[in-house]
Amino acid sequence: MALTLASATQLLKRNGLLRELIGEDRWTLDPHSFDNADTNFTDITYDTRKVSQGALLFCKGQFRAKFLDNIDDTGLAAYVSETPYADKTSSVGIIVNDVRKAMSLLAAEFFSRPQDSMTVVGITGTKGKTTTAYFVQSILNSFSGNKAALFSSVDNCLDGVHYQESDLTTPESLDMFRMMSAALDNGMRYLVMEVSSQAYKVDRVYDLHFDVGAFLNISPDHISPIEHPTFEDYLFCKRQITKNSSHLVLGRDCAHADLIREDAKASSTTVSSFALDESRMNDESAPSDDVCRAADCPVNDGIATVCAVPTSDTETESYSMYVSHESLTKIGDFTLSIEGAFNAANAAAAIAIALHLGIPQGSKALHALESVKIQGRMERFSARNVIAYVDYAHNYASVTALLDFVDHKYGSKHPRITLVTGSAGNKAYDRRKEIVDAAQNRIARFIFTEEDTDTEPHVDICKQMLGYVSNDSVEASIVMGRTEAITQAIEESEIHHETLNVILIIGKGEERWIKDHGKHKQYEGDDIAVERLLAKYNRHVQD
Repeated sequence: MALTLASATQLLKRNGLLRELIGEDRWTLDPHSFDNADTNFTDITYDTRKVSQGALLFCKGQFRAKFLDNIDDTGLAAYVSETPYADKTSSVGIIVNDVRKAMSLLAAEFFSRPQDSMTVVGITGTKGKTTTAYFVQSILNSFSGNKAALFSSVDNCLDGVHYQESDLTTPESLDMFRMMSAALDNGMRYLVMEVSSQAYKVDRVYDLHFDVGAFLNISPDHISPIEHPTFEDYLFCKRQITKNSSHLVLGRDCAHADLIREDAKASSTTVSSFALDESRMNDESAPSDDVCRAADCPVNDGIATVCAVPTSDTETESYSMYVSHESLTKIGDFTLSIEGAFNAANAAAAIAIALHLGIPQGSKALHALESVKIQGRMERFSARNVIAYVDYAHNYASVTALLDFVDHKYGSKHPRITLVTGSAGNKAYDRRKEIVDAAQNRIARFIFTEEDTDTEPHVDICKQMLGYVSNDSVEASIVMGRTEAITQAIEESEIHHETLNVILIIGKGEERWIKDHGKHKQYEGDDIAVERLLAKYNRHVQD
């Protein structure tokens, strides 16, 4: 952890970020104009409340000069900023063109570039990032003896074994490199991480190179004034993973795949792909599983494809996995613990990543993904005439995929489907209409309820979503308390006791809080609520 004013200055110069160094009485490009030029910074932070003797501070985001009141009493050594604060502190100001890029570069250097000592996998896409990341980590853990770390939107794991709830899909760069360093100290050889579009938008992963990147899929999402102004901007940010990876695993049917392959060619990134052979999903006359039409279909010269093919066993999540390159080879049969064909596609992506990392096709480690379960991801609960799924679906693509799954698995039973949903406040405004549009011609009932928000009132979001319902045959109402909304959905199943009731509770999964006006309020979690309420429902029906 060696970073000095002099080495920081040189690194920023090489990357075209340094403007000048500013002290109380001098403006210069020479760090040795200051007495502490070759003194190691003791710590780095972007929180003035955590500044200690000899620390380097990054002034990023909505930083205010008043945060520096009395900062010299803490022993601050220097600060990095786009704005000089010589009137607030006697410490050296490292003035840069872009403080977020500077933070990523300097944080990596402070923690001795831990990414260089691990094999790093980055996964992006509109949906499936988390499940794919867990699948990949399970394979690598099995292969290496629990030497794979994980950064995900659900949990972070720094020792291959223990998991803690995460705050961001992709951590702030400083936090990310600190966590990488801890993982390396714990003996981790691999790191698997989700990479959000925002991570590239706000430079959380600036200058981070992946040994393998994965681009799963793309559809409109995260479009709002505080996220991405357009779909083009969203896609552009996602595409940055291509040039920042040595090898890319690409969804064969990913929208704009041709453009992404152009990116790969321009950056000399090699490509392999994955696919789900949907020809057999609803066609019993399709070829037997010794033929994989999707894997056998040429995509591009030299590109290997891993393909998941549903088996004839419709009662389980069973798939045959093939790899096609110069010839077609069966890898094996896999039965997943997470339901949904879209998760079979995620499994194919994970296997494609693992194969590129050198895991043999015949390795038992590949089968580690079969036992993966993720709280709040396609989590199934049942009681009497009720089947409930808790999932993080939150946009048009994921809600459509969820309803496709329900139709495929339960359609012959003509279930009554209830969707319990809200939508996040202050961002991704299009999601509200998209969720309604994806569901309203396929379900019997909407119950709109609270979800995370900053300043927007929950009830206003629910009223907006209710206003998008245009199908008169769909029941729809607002129940503001999330637990109360789930309770009502389950209680209504008793009225329709002669019908199979499928209840879909989406958006929050196993999160134990709801964000309300910027603060987290305690919540038991959709999974706990559903399990508890269905047990109560079972007892009531029996009585």
